[in-house]
Amino acid sequence: MYAEERQQAIATLIGHRGRVSVTELADQYGVTTETVRRDLAVLDRMGVIRRVHGGAVVSGALTTLELGTGEREVTRAAEKDRIAEAAQRFLPAAGGSVVFDAGTTTGRLAATMATDRDLVAVTNSLPIATRLTGYAGVTVQLLGGRVRGVTQAAVGAETLRLLGEMRVDVAFLGTNALTVRHGLSTPDPDEAAVKRAMIAAADRVVVVADSTKVGREDFMGFGTVADIDVLVTDREVNPAVLRELTALGVEVVTA
Repeated sequence: MYAEERQQAIATLIGHRGRVSVTELADQYGVTTETVRRDLAVLDRMGVIRRVHGGAVVSGALTTLELGTGEREVTRAAEKDRIAEAAQRFLPAAGGSVVFDAGTTTGRLAATMATDRDLVAVTNSLPIATRLTGYAGVTVQLLGGRVRGVTQAAVGAETLRLLGEMRVDVAFLGTNALTVRHGLSTPDPDEAAVKRAMIAAADRVVVVADSTKVGREDFMGFGTVADIDVLVTDREVNPAVLRELTALGVEVVTA
């Protein structure tokens, strides 16, 4: 079990039981008590749970778990690097336009583009915009709006208004979860609305997501499988889900 998955499971367990001890969690997930304390520290910083002596209790604001960019940046890093490399071939031709959704995998894709690529790049991500401004051939359009600290992404009415006026060749989207039944989903309604608007603005939609996201469902849907032209994921993707997606017309690339 990866750290992100374990932390989500711990948050859910605490939500159900109200209080859980460190030793109980260590036994249940087969990790050291030090690892559990680190997991609880992450969840406590996010306001998902509240740490107490010997364990943790439910927070009054317990909601769907959403890890910040710092935690997500180091999770499945090698797989995300390979996904970003494989997704390069879906970038539009010189003179084209692209929108980058906020996320650590889309951020890797933006960071590994050829620096002389002639492109108009739109994004709601502060880190991605910062990376792209160093590329001589890229014209960067940073979408305005309210910035969410946990993802460093602009959301809200202004972001949606700007996207509604745009048309781009390709949208590169991240997702927290993907199933045939529920489609693409994410914890936050405001981020879901922006992702939905990016899909509507693009001629082609390329989803970049590691295999831990495939087969999961999250709180707020923002697109169906029919909205996806290409899924770029890693080789550990569930073969049964892969076959379902392919049968529904999604081009699946494993890296």
